[in-house]
Amino acid sequence: MTFIRPEVRAAIRRWREALVGTAILLLGLYWSIGVTPGLLTWVGYLALFLGAALFFAGLQKGRARIGGGGPGVVQIVERRIGYFGPLNGGIVDLDAVTSLSLDPTEHPRHWVITHDGGPALHIPVNAEGADTLFDAFASLPGLSPGLVAATLKQDGTKPIVLWRRPDLSNRIARLH
Repeated sequence: MTFIRPEVRAAIRRWREALVGTAILLLGLYWSIGVTPGLLTWVGYLALFLGAALFFAGLQKGRARIGGGGPGVVQIVERRIGYFGPLNGGIVDLDAVTSLSLDPTEHPRHWVITHDGGPALHIPVNAEGADTLFDAFASLPGLSPGLVAATLKQDGTKPIVLWRRPDLSNRIARLH
């Protein structure tokens, strides 16, 4: 038996990193100004820094979390994204990704991951486990996590390219 309403539990789960960052930030503030000077003061400054970093990273991750319940399941194991849907699916190595885009014209909206090894992988943003894609996308060189979170808020009529592999951009520029 639980005493927390489901919508409150979902909000806590969505913003969990930001909430933990806030708690560490407040503890660091207390230690840095609320106790006698000494070692605990320096630990307080360190906690302030770590809490602020975790808070801002948690805000970005919280903004990017849509929630589950959509079609299919996403799994990430050893830099390999796997999507197992009711009608399609596939596996993509992060090192083989050539571009990442968000297609707002599909219902629900889909991440479109193109790669060297075959057809593009289309993953609904609300698939079970899709919130783990935020961390995987953050490992792509030059892709800002803030851009990923901001793009999820946008509505559009055509796919939005978030990232393209740098050597691929050079090849495209030479063709024109």
